[in-house]
This record gives sequence, structure tokens and C-alpha cells, in this order.
Amino acid sequence: MPANNDNPLYEELLNDYDDRLDHSGIRGERIARRLFELSQIGFVQVGGVKRPGYSNEEKEAKELVKKWLSEAGLAIREDGAGNLMARLEGKTEGAAIASGSHLDSVPSGGNFDGPLGVLSALEVAESWKESGYVPDKPYEVIIFSDEEGSRFNSGLTGSRAMTGAISRQEMEQLRDYNGETLEQVLQKYGSTLDAYEEAKRDLSDLELFVEVHIEQGKKLEKAEQPVGIVNGIAGPAWLEMEFIGEAGHAGNTPMIGRRDSLVTAAEFLQSIPDFPKTVSDTAVATVGKLEVFPNGANVIPEKVKLLVDIRDIIEETRDRLIDLLIEQAEKVAAKNDILLNIKLNTKIQPVPIVEDLQKQLAASLEKYGITPQYIPSGAGHDAMNLGRYLPVAMLFVRSKDGISHNPKEWSSLNDCVMGIHVLKDFIENKMKQ
Repeated sequence: MPANNDNPLYEELLNDYDDRLDHSGIRGERIARRLFELSQIGFVQVGGVKRPGYSNEEKEAKELVKKWLSEAGLAIREDGAGNLMARLEGKTEGAAIASGSHLDSVPSGGNFDGPLGVLSALEVAESWKESGYVPDKPYEVIIFSDEEGSRFNSGLTGSRAMTGAISRQEMEQLRDYNGETLEQVLQKYGSTLDAYEEAKRDLSDLELFVEVHIEQGKKLEKAEQPVGIVNGIAGPAWLEMEFIGEAGHAGNTPMIGRRDSLVTAAEFLQSIPDFPKTVSDTAVATVGKLEVFPNGANVIPEKVKLLVDIRDIIEETRDRLIDLLIEQAEKVAAKNDILLNIKLNTKIQPVPIVEDLQKQLAASLEKYGITPQYIPSGAGHDAMNLGRYLPVAMLFVRSKDGISHNPKEWSSLNDCVMGIHVLKDFIENKMKQ
């Protein structure tokens, strides 16, 4: 793959790397090179990458990682939802310990969100291959499809299929940003809606899933620690709203009596920040996607579509916030004689991380001189879906300025490799239990 001269990721990662971290079969240069190679797939000139779920770019990234997984000695299979599962047999048969993440991105996303978790899980297997270590139990690297949700306004598509957390009716209703159905998208990808439904897995063959991810916050940076422990994952809910008014000429339509959908949507948007704090200190609500129709400079907007992302680590307060925002949208729409359509695209329960797993992660951190920091994750992860059926754990790696979903997203190679050492130690200890 030819290098893109506008992307200095490889050199920047290695620039201040402490090669004393290269031990126990883990090599920083390999991580840097692989992060760089993935950054070339879907590279955009403004920086970062664009790899939507089920796109050619996501598929190309998966094919590259499949090559690395195969070279590391893992047996690979892919389900009808596009999820990859790579297995390494252990000394004994039975349920596997698994780790992984995703390779898709938001538009102009960063190079660490998702790929770091995938490469961390892979590097554990690479380290065992280099040192001749045979795990006591089976080990799996899992790569989930379409975690970010930028394609269908409904995230975690792959892990929801794997856990059976999506109904056939919802599958048939999903439309992407081009108006294509999930079935049409899957057909282009090389699968079918039936095969997607059949991706539901018997999760009794997994003992534990552990995910490494960049923090998406500043707590580790403020604490001056490279790696931290996630103590709970917030459950996201996505409300898709349509405000429908009446189009008209911008010059000839009097201000009195207008049914302007954008003005109404703006009134609702302006009120959103007042609501999360009324339910809890950890609740948040965000509108990051908005479409205006017909989007003409001299036309009163007839319709506005927007997506409200609502999260909290407590299900009851998250759901209370959903109700409050729906009530507010209905109030504003009625006041302005605007039709309102609301659809709940995603509603996922928050997942706590069991205390015993947190203690075991803390022991692995302390082995490397890291003071444990316990951090709730406001973002959703594939581990959240699996966490309803089996134990899950998560490690955060320090992120510069807490930036994520942005081309400026950055974690130093030292921190990334330290996270892999902690992951490896934790998994090996779990293998012996």
C-alpha cells in the first residue's frame, strides 16, 4: 500500500517511543505500522478517515486485519453481519476469553477509536506467537461491523446482530444516508438480511470479553496515568425527529402565519442543554446531525430531520431524559403548528462492570506501576451489548486533550503499548482461573 505523504502518523508515533516497552513479545513498531496502514484506508485530506459501516473502506480494513490475524495463527470466520471472529485454541477446550473492537469510523474520524482495540487484541496473540506461549484457554479476537452508527443512525449494528438485540422489523426499517435499506446494503457487501439475522451467536462459548479503547475524555490526562479502568458504560438512546411545516417563497410569504420547520427545530435545539442536569449529573444530550429540506437559500424550510443522542450510566434517569425531550419537542411543534414525527432508533441499557473484574484489572495496572483510575464511559461500545449476556471489562488509554471522533484524536505509542501490556497480563491471569 503506497504511503500518503499527508499522513505522518507512523513517524509521529515512533518519534518519542520508549523502546524499553518492547518486551514479552509486544513490539511498538508493529503497532505503529499497523495503525498507519489502517489510517491509509478511507484517508481524507482534512485528516483522519472515513470508513462507514458496510462500506468498501470498512471491508478493506477488515481484509487487511484478516491477513494479520491469519499470519498470527488464528482461524478466522465471518458471520452474516460482517463480524470477524478469529480463534486461537488453548491447552483446554471450552469457552474462550475474547477481546477486540471495530474498524468503521464516523465521518472524518480519528485513527485510534476502534483500531486501537482491534490491534491491542491482535498484539496479544502476536506476543504469544513470538514467545511460544500457548494460552490455557481458547482466545478470540472479535471485530464488529458498523459500531459507530454513522450509516443508519443506529449504532452497534454488528454486535446487536451477534447478541440478537435487533428485531426483524427493525432490520427491515433501517435506511442509510443514501436511502438504501439494510437489506440492499448487505447485498452489496456480500450478505443477506437472512444471514444477518442468523449471525445471532450462542454466547455461552465466550467466558469474558475485554475491550481496549481510547478514553474520549480527560480524566487520565489530568491524573497523568496512561491507562484506566472503565467502571460502567452509559446506554445510548437515539431519537430521530422530523419537524414538518410548509415550504414557501422567502420573499413573498409574510412572517405572520409561516410554518417554518427550521425555526421550530432551532427552538427545540436551544432548549436541550437545560434538561440533562434536571435528571442527573452524568446525563447528556446532543444533536450532531441535522438535515434541512429543500435546503434552498430562498425557500422556507419544509422539513428538518435531526438525531438526538441521549446517554446516561443510569437507565432510569436516561429514560426520564428521553421523556422530557419528547415532551419538549411536542410542545414546541404544537406551538408553531408543525407536524412532528419521532422514532426511537436505538435504546440500549447501561452496563456496569463487575467489581471483581475491576479489582483484577487494577492488579494488572499496579504491576506496571500505574495508579488505578476508575472512569465511567459516556460512550457506547460493543462491549455494552455483550455485557448483557456475559462478563465484560474495559480499559481506557489516555487520549490527548480528551479528543475523539476527530482527526486530532491522539494517543501516544507509549500509552498504547502500555495498555496492551496491561491487557495481556489481565488475560493471562484470567486464563489461569
